[in-house]
Amino acid sequence: MALMITDACINCDVCEPECPNDAISMGPEIYVIDPERCTECVGHFSEPQCRQVCPVECIPNDPRRVETREQLLARYERIVSAG
Repeated sequence: MALMITDACINCDVCEPECPNDAISMGPEIYVIDPERCTECVGHFSEPQCRQVCPVECIPNDPRRVETREQLLARYERIVSAG
């Protein structure tokens, strides 16, 4: 699954620089995750880095984006090859 940021986000700015795929950006009110770029850090790390640094634990799996590890890895490979 891709991840999402809930409205519990406090805009602390720590998640954005941790994302190796540049999937996190500031939205209209809180940070958002682009599901087309989120791989849950598959291909980079063993755990999502944004979750590791989030002080309010507001980054759950996005239930609208059920994906397997293989699908996430394929997305990672597309992102890397696109440069």
